[in-house]
Amino acid sequence: MRTIVRTFFMGVKGIKKTEINEEIRDREVRVIGPEGDQLGIMSAAKALEQANVNKLDLVKIAPNAKPPVVKIMDYGKFRYEQSKAEKEQRKKQKVIQVKEIRLSVTIDEHDIQTKARHAIKFLEDGDRLKVALRYRGRQLGRKELGFDVINRFSEIINDYGSLDRPPQYEGRSLIAFYSPNKK
Repeated sequence: MRTIVRTFFMGVKGIKKTEINEEIRDREVRVIGPEGDQLGIMSAAKALEQANVNKLDLVKIAPNAKPPVVKIMDYGKFRYEQSKAEKEQRKKQKVIQVKEIRLSVTIDEHDIQTKARHAIKFLEDGDRLKVALRYRGRQLGRKELGFDVINRFSEIINDYGSLDRPPQYEGRSLIAFYSPNKK
């Protein structure tokens, strides 16, 4: 079952450009048979003849090898299995998001408890946490008050997340990062 495919899959996400059949222009190639046995090094034309005899495609699987490695196989089946494996890999991936909590210097105790509950929920879900404390107006004259608020907040969420980056100034804000504790 010989497939004639002339498209290059550079634009399709995940599928790389694969040379097949007549697109293989190398002088010599290392050929692997349909059952996985090594057929040796031969010219690309001779390897293509072998593929035609078996009514399969000649697919370049290792283009950077010296000489390049080609395999006699059903290209449609190969593409299907490749896309299936990539879907499986994406399914197993955990995307870590960075959630942000904003505090202020004049935050009340009940408000800080509420923000901490939200932060604990984010950390339990496995997300990283960015805590930003914004200074306004005259508050910039009393920067130590911001450190006090961040320290109180850290004590509340200490059991659920660890401090990645200690509080640092970025413009008018004091920013700290937390990551979830290992379960």
